Amino acid sequence: QVQLVESGGGLVQAGGSLRLSCAASSSISSITDIDMGWYRQAPGKQRELVAGITSGGSTNTADSVKGRFTISRDNAKNTVYLQMSTLKPEDTAVYYCNADYWYGTKRSSWGQGTQVTVSS
Repeated sequence: QVQLVESGGGLVQAGGSLRLSCAASSSISSITDIDMGWYRQAPGKQRELVAGITSGGSTNTADSVKGRFTISRDNAKNTVYLQMSTLKPEDTAVYYCNADYWYGTKRSSWGQGTQVTVSS
């Protein structure tokens, strides 16, 4: 019911910056309050939450990226952003956008993932 399209990944040197974008769309007008977040999964590791933002704008950020990554959203564009600065090689992963919302029951949608590679 909610589709997500991510963009902005790529290859960057350590210390550099990238901004990820995730555009949400839905054909169902009754879906309005969508909490969104960014997760990442490195090879051989479990998917982990990087940062989340509620429909009201409250945010939470993983300790590993606090002070370097910032999540924000533009409700007019139904888009969430992840500004990543001072990137480290250990930030290398596939980054996934997530949306949690209510439609009869609590549901969750995932984007296709975008690769972020940080070279040392």
